[in-house]
Amino acid sequence: MSFKYLTISQVKAGLKSKEFSCVELVNYYLEQINRQRDLNTFITVMSDSALAQAKEVDQKISDRGPLGELEGVPIAIKDLILTKGVKTTASSKILADYIAPYDATVVSRLKEAGTIILGKNNCDEFAMGSSNETSAFGLVLNPWDKTRVPGGSSGGSAAAVAADQCVLAIGTDTGGSTRQPASLCGVVGLKPTYGRVSRYGLIAMTSSLDQAGPITRSVEDSALVLKIMAGQDNYDATASVKPVENYLAALSQNIKGLKVGLPKEYFTEGISPEVSEAVKQAIKKIEALGAEVVEVSLPHTAYALAVYYIILPAEVSSNLARFDGIRYGFRSSVAQNLSEIYQKTKAEGFGAEVKRRMMIGTYVLSAGYQEAYYVKAKKVQNLIRQEYAEVFKKVDLLVTPTCPTTAFKLGEKTSDPLTMYLNDVFTVSANIAGLCGISIPAGFDRNNLPIGLQILGAPFAESQMLRLAYNYQEATEWHKQHPL
Repeated sequence: MSFKYLTISQVKAGLKSKEFSCVELVNYYLEQINRQRDLNTFITVMSDSALAQAKEVDQKISDRGPLGELEGVPIAIKDLILTKGVKTTASSKILADYIAPYDATVVSRLKEAGTIILGKNNCDEFAMGSSNETSAFGLVLNPWDKTRVPGGSSGGSAAAVAADQCVLAIGTDTGGSTRQPASLCGVVGLKPTYGRVSRYGLIAMTSSLDQAGPITRSVEDSALVLKIMAGQDNYDATASVKPVENYLAALSQNIKGLKVGLPKEYFTEGISPEVSEAVKQAIKKIEALGAEVVEVSLPHTAYALAVYYIILPAEVSSNLARFDGIRYGFRSSVAQNLSEIYQKTKAEGFGAEVKRRMMIGTYVLSAGYQEAYYVKAKKVQNLIRQEYAEVFKKVDLLVTPTCPTTAFKLGEKTSDPLTMYLNDVFTVSANIAGLCGISIPAGFDRNNLPIGLQILGAPFAESQMLRLAYNYQEATEWHKQHPL
């Protein structure tokens, strides 16, 4: 039995038929993680607990006991999501030894479904980055080309799925952080509508934008995992009370009659010709499957990146103020008084990108500048939301490139933060407008690097979005190509 690149349904079928044991399966993934340590995808590997749980699953199957929807499926969790009794660092020195006292809601729901957590994935520090180069625990390598970045901030999660170190991983998406690394690593990354999935237990970066989402090898797997993660949560007032749909059922429908918008603003100067061509070919395939594709215009999206990089640091400066060396986490050993504890703890504990965003955020919220920057950004955010709402009255979904380029070289953009921020140009709008989005594999460039296709849906239109993504994926072979 080959364990390579199994999907959730294949894992479930194999365990049920006893084609392999859960212990054998978990050992395979632990060996994969160990063999590919140079990728640096994990900060913490939970070998003992994973194997102990695998034995329990095998016993359950032997006893013909009740099984969860994801019983025995080995997964990984971004190290920004609290996991009880396990080190949860946010890839920062300031939380290097922090042990989470409780599970995030998404973790508890996945545990209840029977998943086995293999470990915690490396990520950009406090999710601040587009390349997974800001982690205090070292950068992550792209398994397609180890001289290139995997994307960020959920780069460790996307690279782990692409390198077959787990069946699926849970990342977070604030401005594209599941979709962008999924695109660069050739896997599926889903960003749910804001409020569709509870944020309780996510270490907050930007509370009004953060969402947890699955990174998988197939759209079908993403639909199943989203159904388990989604829903109301008494611990999170922003979690929507809207009923959770049966996303798997939506996949069985074809896309004939679906109206798909192609925003002309997304094919601008700066996009790689190979990315542009791959997306155009994907659009032709979508048309051949029966959807109607029409050009639409979203002129205010030109301001989305600027809005994002005002709102984001403003909330960062507020959320990260709690890391003061007093209550939890790292404390400077050379501080002599309270003022020095605050100053030196933050100076020593945070990396350069986190400090940069905290300072920008403090500036845009300061007296005399809040009206000029933050308040104006919130007004433009509202215009962007209204613009998308109007477009979604005319079309069912939007199709765009996920990223302007394929994976770039390690260190290529670290010296120029503005150039790095431009990697989010096609993904940030979904977070600004509260939309749902997904990135799926849609081709390769001349260097055999993956290209992602982004599908955007109106708020809570996950079923339609997944339906289009699934139909496209079933009609293509891109997702079946792997780096190893």
